[in-house]
Amino acid sequence: MAAKCEMCGKGPATGNNVSHAHNKTKRRWNVNLQKTTVIKNGVSKRVKACSRCIRSATTKAA
Repeated sequence: MAAKCEMCGKGPATGNNVSHAHNKTKRRWNVNLQKTTVIKNGVSKRVKACSRCIRSATTKAA
């Protein structure tokens, strides 16, 4: 299962954990994905969308 938003395509970002001793280890910042129901062309469909897409879709509808 891919950790990718089905609306905007945003995926996980990568970088380093940096300790006080400046040791570096790889880490990931995952996207805040939520399973939501989207109504498109009168058909409801379950999609995995990031929280930003959910927020922008609800403010556009309001």
